[in-house]
Amino acid sequence: MSKPQFGDYQLQIYRDGTRGEMPRFPADFVSLEAQAKEVLPWWIYNYVAGGCGDEYTQRENCDAFRHYGIMPRRFRGSQTRDLTIKLFGNNLTTPLFLCPIGVIGLCSLDLHGDLRVAEASARTGVPMMVSTLSQVPMEEIAAALGDTPGYFQLYPPKDRDLALSLIRRAEAAGFAAISITLDTWVTGWRPRDINNGSFPQLRGHCLANYFTDENFLKRLPKTLNEDLYAAAWEWANVFGDCLSWDDLKWIRQATKLPIMLKGICSPDDARRAVDYGIDALQVSNHGGRQANGGWAAIDLLEDVVKAVDLPVLFDSGVRSGTDVVKALALGATSVGIGRPYAFALAAGGVEGVVHQLKSLLAEADLLMAIDGYPTIAHLKEPGTIARKPR
Repeated sequence: MSKPQFGDYQLQIYRDGTRGEMPRFPADFVSLEAQAKEVLPWWIYNYVAGGCGDEYTQRENCDAFRHYGIMPRRFRGSQTRDLTIKLFGNNLTTPLFLCPIGVIGLCSLDLHGDLRVAEASARTGVPMMVSTLSQVPMEEIAAALGDTPGYFQLYPPKDRDLALSLIRRAEAAGFAAISITLDTWVTGWRPRDINNGSFPQLRGHCLANYFTDENFLKRLPKTLNEDLYAAAWEWANVFGDCLSWDDLKWIRQATKLPIMLKGICSPDDARRAVDYGIDALQVSNHGGRQANGGWAAIDLLEDVVKAVDLPVLFDSGVRSGTDVVKALALGATSVGIGRPYAFALAAGGVEGVVHQLKSLLAEADLLMAIDGYPTIAHLKEPGTIARKPR
């Protein structure tokens, strides 16, 4: 497998600049969010940008990265870098993945953002974790991914037959793994949405996987065309199942695909998950959207990594390539990007997402080059990263 030097992307931008061609999209998160805010409808922007409660945990997720420092190393032969990883049997050119976002379909002008993100995933080789809540059925998204692996994120519904159907559809569509989200059987308290009485799914948005599933449709007294409002409320009735550990038994038996648990933050939970045949864990607090007042996710990562001999994915609070490197140094196998690519999609569609991913990878690659880390394995060596006093 070829090993691209992602940092060369800056040379392309500078070269274009000498010809008077300015970048269409910003490289930093703050400017990107500002650009997206100008084009997104207010109710979509608030849904994407907002968090739970006073958004303390959301802010803490981002701020906590600043309290970790990378130790520069010299004479390490880092002129070329290798950012490849292997996950679920796939050789991947980057350690990134795209987090599931339940309204990503609404973040592009054509309201088919799921497909646009899949196209960006196919172009960059960055796997997409596809949300249960999508504007188009999962099968269409999987097809748009091309040769890039996709992961299907499942919100297990109360209806067991519906849950099994969604799992079987994910298998048939060719997804490489299934991610079970554990912290969203009920939605958190989100004042930005509550203050405006705005919940997109209750308006019928991003429910294509339900509206194309016979197990859901048979629950409806009327067709979708006759009463979309009633269908949306039936979705709310069936949406979230509060799982117990024993539920992992039937989930494990339901599929041969690798299963990861999204939302594991405790080392004790991580160790227990191993006993149920789970293949990977995802340290995440849902970007601060579901529960307020908790720890920053990055502060919990290292202990979970040390507790198990499994791949550990990470998301929540990642805003830069520097954040990506720090998460890798703390043990993450793959690092998830969320709000940055949602805003990039709003600002520039497929090209915006591609630019954002290339920018994140370029920053990460250059940091590794300058600090003397030619491979991800070097980043994981003892002494690479330390927490600075607050």
